[in-house]
Order: sequence, then structure tokens, then C-alpha cells
Amino acid sequence: MTAPPAPAILPAPKDVRDLLEGLLGKDVTVAPGDPVSLNDGAALAVYVDPQLSTNAICLMDVPLAAWCAGALALLPKGGLEDAIEDGELSDMHLEVVYEVVNVAAAMLNGGGVTHSKLYKLYAPGESVPADLAGLAAGFNRIDLDVDVAGYGRGALSIVVA
Repeated sequence: MTAPPAPAILPAPKDVRDLLEGLLGKDVTVAPGDPVSLNDGAALAVYVDPQLSTNAICLMDVPLAAWCAGALALLPKGGLEDAIEDGELSDMHLEVVYEVVNVAAAMLNGGGVTHSKLYKLYAPGESVPADLAGLAAGFNRIDLDVDVAGYGRGALSIVVA
């Protein structure tokens, strides 16, 4: 009899750095950071297992979301700074962030774990269901300060259910 797959795995900081560097084509540094809070207007990516049960979330503050969008889509830093100052991302920024968090699902998967896939991306400030807000305060997490070379620094939190 085979054991059922384990839940999603929490990535190591190096996994996060390697994925972002490979995807963005920029040097990325990561260091331990403070938890990202939904109260501060973060983007929230929700990952689910094959039965559509939430098994992980990724919170990205507006600065990091903007810097990732800029690096991936080769956007000028000035417009991104305006978006950060306003605390809002355009639809185009969100489309690019969606691609980043979609690829990031790979960090939650590995041998013997339940496959995770991106289910939804909530924009900064968008209303989030209470169960997801509760999970955002969970303890099985990694909180990182992320610096995208040529763009800037922001915060990322990954929480596994």
C-alpha cells in the first residue's frame, strides 16, 4: 500500500532566490524578513491541491509585486515607483505578477507531495475570504526580504496550510 502524498512543502530561501532569479533574469537576494500583512495591502496568491483545497498561500507586498512585474516585463522603474506610491497595481502589473506566482507553485511541489497549483491571485486591497485571512497569520511559513537588482526591495511570505 502506498502512503498518500504529503501536503505542500515550505520552500527554502535559496529555492525562492533561485526561482526568482531564473524567472526575472535579474540577480535576487533574499534574507529573513517580517511577515507580510494583508492589512498593508498585499497581493495574495492562493494555491490548491487536486481536490481544490487550499494548501498554501503567498503574500507579496506592493513594492515586491511591482519590482517583479517590472523585471519580468522590462518596465521602467519610474512608473513602478508611482504604482508603489499609490499602493495600487495596474491590470497589466497584475497579469505579470500572476505569471510570477503561477511559476512559483513549483516551489511547493516535490517528490511525494500533493501537487499544488495556483488557484487565484487577489490584488492588493481586494477583499479576501476570512479563511484565507486566517491562514495568512499561520505559523508554518517563511518570511523574506527580497531585493531585485536594478529595481528594489520588498517582502514575501509563503504560508503552508
